[in-house]
Amino acid sequence: MDQRKIAALKNASFRARPFRAAFRTFAGAAVLAGLALPVPAQDIGPPPEASPIRVLVESPAFNLGDWPAAIPFAEPSPLDKAHVVIAVKTEAPGVFAVVLTGRAEFEGQGDGFTHESPSGQSEDDVRAALLQKIKLALLRFVSKTPLSGRISISLLDQVKPTAVADPWNFWVFSLGLNGFLNGERTYAGRSWMGNCSAGRVTPEWKIRLSLSGHVKRDVFRVGDYRYESSSHGLGFNGMAVKSLTDHWSAGGFVNLSSSTYQNIGLSLQTAAAVEYDIFPYSESTKRQLRILYRVGATNVRYREETIFDKTRETLWSESLSATLEVKRPWGTVSATLLGQHYFHDFGKNRLQLNGQLSFRVFRGLKFNLDGGGSRVRDQLFLAKGGSSLEEVLLRRRQLATTYDYFFSIGLSYTFGSIFSNIVNPRFGSGSGTSIRLSF
Repeated sequence: MDQRKIAALKNASFRARPFRAAFRTFAGAAVLAGLALPVPAQDIGPPPEASPIRVLVESPAFNLGDWPAAIPFAEPSPLDKAHVVIAVKTEAPGVFAVVLTGRAEFEGQGDGFTHESPSGQSEDDVRAALLQKIKLALLRFVSKTPLSGRISISLLDQVKPTAVADPWNFWVFSLGLNGFLNGERTYAGRSWMGNCSAGRVTPEWKIRLSLSGHVKRDVFRVGDYRYESSSHGLGFNGMAVKSLTDHWSAGGFVNLSSSTYQNIGLSLQTAAAVEYDIFPYSESTKRQLRILYRVGATNVRYREETIFDKTRETLWSESLSATLEVKRPWGTVSATLLGQHYFHDFGKNRLQLNGQLSFRVFRGLKFNLDGGGSRVRDQLFLAKGGSSLEEVLLRRRQLATTYDYFFSIGLSYTFGSIFSNIVNPRFGSGSGTSIRLSF
């Protein structure tokens, strides 16, 4: 090739360089312009119903380990599928800045916090504490998904119920008054019954007070014969229980009563008691098996001389009872077996079995079924003079018997302090080993 052709090629190559540079500049500008153009957003979509939210965790300077195991309501996700992006930045040894940014349906929502680990903590402890705070921060996003219905929150260091502000000071009250009047040409009857109760229940103490009474009067007319019959009864029951441990309790009872039916002018009974629950009291919302021992004295004045030639006496007695109670969302099933006797004569005793079935209708209202029976050997109060035919027919006097039984059905409604419900099962829900009587 001659020198003239070589020079021509060099000149052409030199002239092409500006064009190649311009092309590269134009191509680069086109690429940048393309990147700057808006790209249609990919539809990430809301979390599937009751499924974990999708999370991208960016923590380049600190290893969060198996974080999905610590946050079960979140699952790892790439950026294009994530609902929340969590950026963890280490600002200093043991100091982390965490930023949560919402995407898709959480667009525009976010949260952030700074976590400072105490000096001397191991890496595992730092990781656990940091993940716990991240878990709490994610709740603001989870609360807006169907998954929120499957999440419960609890406080590890329980705040005592008595720490809350309660205008009732944990007292619950119940009042009842009933009147009944009926009659016809040969008969007229009327009766009044009233009761009131107060209770204060906290984890440390349980106090129950109740007062009840009734008055009944009947008039019969058959030809020239006219007969009037009346009866009345009054009773006060009190109980105080102190919590000792998660299995043991101790307390006392006081009972004051008067009854024409039982030939009792006035009776005052005081007793001390101790109880052991096979299951921890903390499980009382599910199950209980309580064993209660009770010992005390009764000072009684009779209305008439008894078949044992007594007008008044002091009686010492003891009792042992076992109560099994199982609670479910629909209600409660319970059964109590009781044995008791007098110390001066072990032959004067009683064996009693009671059961209860209670269904929850709605808040505060319960449908109740009660039943029970007793083997009776302790009727020290029977009047020596016996009973008239009218008193027997009208059940105005307790008669000698070797057994009794009862069954009841009804509704109950409780109101008052909302902070005093089922927090202390000790000694049961009433006066412990009291015996039911029918009038």
